[in-house]
Amino acid sequence: MFRYFALLASLCIISCDGGATSYEAISEDGDLKRGAEARWYTHDQVTLGAKLFSENCAVCHGREAEGTVSDWKQRMDNGSFPPPPLNGTAHAWHHPTSMLLQVINEGGGAYGGMMPAFSGILENSETLAVIAYFQDFWTDEIYDRWELMGGTN
Repeated sequence: MFRYFALLASLCIISCDGGATSYEAISEDGDLKRGAEARWYTHDQVTLGAKLFSENCAVCHGREAEGTVSDWKQRMDNGSFPPPPLNGTAHAWHHPTSMLLQVINEGGGAYGGMMPAFSGILENSETLAVIAYFQDFWTDEIYDRWELMGGTN
């Protein structure tokens, strides 16, 4: 309980003094973690996610989740939206983990895209690893905004 209040107080101090808003967390051993160290995922998840992303997602979303079309907001001739970048430069960071999982598992049809469903292809842990991979490209600022919007909820 004390750790929670210490973290909350430190975030308030950082926010109020106009300093950096880098995400902070307290590890199980009581150490303060900042930036990428404080993210929900592990290095092993990012490594697995890189392999799975390369095999299943890169052809549409780009090798490093940078996207493959310049205007991902513009509908294509068939009326669907092209695959957006997932590297923090588009809108993926506006969506909590639950929605990212839903889109990956059920496909993008409900959102005007053509992404196929990956349920039955990727296990839940693999889907989370894919999310970890593309979130690893997000700047600390984008990740912080995602967290403030309820990202891991």
